[in-house]
Amino acid sequence: MSTTLGPVRIREVGPRDGFQNESELVPTDEKVRLIDQLMRTGLRRIEVTSFVRPDVVPQLADAAEVLRRITVPPGVRVSVLIPNSHGLDRALELRDRIDEVSVFLSASETHNRRNVNRSVADSLVGLSDVLERVRDAGMRCEAVIATTFGCPYEGRVPDARVIAIARELIEAGAHEIAFGDTTGMANPLQVRRFFALAREQLPDVELTAHFHNTRGQGLANVLAALDVGCTSFESSFGELGGCPVPPGATGNIATEDLVSMLHEMGIDTGVDLLALLGTAVALRDVVGRPLGSHTLVAGPVAWRS
Repeated sequence: MSTTLGPVRIREVGPRDGFQNESELVPTDEKVRLIDQLMRTGLRRIEVTSFVRPDVVPQLADAAEVLRRITVPPGVRVSVLIPNSHGLDRALELRDRIDEVSVFLSASETHNRRNVNRSVADSLVGLSDVLERVRDAGMRCEAVIATTFGCPYEGRVPDARVIAIARELIEAGAHEIAFGDTTGMANPLQVRRFFALAREQLPDVELTAHFHNTRGQGLANVLAALDVGCTSFESSFGELGGCPVPPGATGNIATEDLVSMLHEMGIDTGVDLLALLGTAVALRDVVGRPLGSHTLVAGPVAWRS
């Protein structure tokens, strides 16, 4: 493990990545209540919603209302996911409520077509326009590359392909690149190798890891990324989330599991784990089902002297 690691940055994506994958709509009042709780746990970056088409993702049809109603404390940055230029038009109507924008595409041609009905090349063209407009609006932008570590349709995705896509996004104006293990195919050795390469090839941009726990390897992959100096991660409270394509792509790593592990390792996150667990309990009550979070079941480690 690297001895030069400083505090870890966590971007909470549950209110967007999580809620959009729930089969039952989460009422707007409950979304606002849960997001307001999350914002008081010490988390400093929260992806609140997405301006996707309401007929495609009805779970996020209340994006504008949620943004208007949440209470954002000082020091917390609000992020939204933008699928295209039309989505950005809607987001810019609430520019004063948004600090950061995320855009996304897949490294895999097949996954990208199934997810957004575009080729990777076409997505890059469209996102270049969005990134330029985001930059002109004075907002920070993160670009997420899905299926970085493997595609359920195409298999292994060459590292060189992912790095080339990242370079195009950086040239278009992305301040941060997140590499997504969209269907939980990554393993720790692969992750360590990839992030060592990415840090070498992309030295002037923040690199973020987005792991899913589909096959139970999420935190092991976090450790591998940490080992080569990655200190920025995305996670979802309660282990909510997944991917609409294909079936079986379960949730992101649980934020409370990530925070618990990092704190036990002596790595600062700035997050109050007990407050975060309280929010996960409230989430469990809202969705009415058990959640994937281990720390929610076991509680924080209670050392005895």
